Parts: sequence; structure tokens; C-alpha cells
Amino acid sequence: MRTRCLLAGALLLALFGSAAAQAPACSGAQQRKLVAELLLGRNIGDRLGVSQRDFAQFVDREISRRFPDGATILDASGRYYDAARKKTLREPSKLVMIVLPQGAQDQDKLDAIMTAYRIRFRQQSVGLILREACVSFQTQ
Repeated sequence: MRTRCLLAGALLLALFGSAAAQAPACSGAQQRKLVAELLLGRNIGDRLGVSQRDFAQFVDREISRRFPDGATILDASGRYYDAARKKTLREPSKLVMIVLPQGAQDQDKLDAIMTAYRIRFRQQSVGLILREACVSFQTQ
């Protein structure tokens, strides 16, 4: 069993390693950056528990102070499987996208945001997707 897990881990590393090596080169003013996507549910239990105002205050206190260059926040509709209830649940959510200024060095800040959200709003889980992207911002 352990050998099978080690082989599976090696296979995943090989797949993800080769996918990163095949990523297209950025063009023009674009730079390769890490982009974080936070998946934040708004239900507490079976009801909406994180109001727009609560969320805005959380952004000001936890996200903006750690990433003052900005973030993009979208309303989303989350779905997840609740193993205890054996059914798929839906909930209003927020998707927060942040172009990471320091790249991998920003992981501690992301961890702090996730922990703060999970504890403050009594969430079972908070999602994080990290991906590499070609990024540019056009300014005057």
C-alpha cells in the first residue's frame, strides 16, 4: 500500500512538473505571477450568516491590509458534498482573486486570511487555488 502511495505521489509530481514546464511564455508587458483564488462560503450552518457588510469588513481588516495592491472579488454560487448528510449543498460564496506580489512568499498571509475567515464565520473549510498566470496591468 505504501509503495502504491509513493508511486502515485511520484506520478502526480511528474504530471504537475511537466505541466509547469510546458506553460506558455508570457508576451509583451505580461509577467509570470502566482494568482491566489480564495473560495469563501457565506452560509453558517443552513442559513446565510455572512452578510455583505460582514464580508466587506472582513476584506478591510484581513485582506486589504495584507495585500494593499488590491484584489478582485466576485459573487459566486458554491456547491459541495456534505459527507455527514450524504448530499450536495449549495451556498452563496465569494471568490477573491489576488495577484501575489511576492509569489510563494505570500503563503503565510493567505493562511492567516483563511484561518481568520474559517474561525470568525464558523466555516468547515475555506478553499485556496494557487495558479501561475501571465499578468499585466495597463496604466496611463
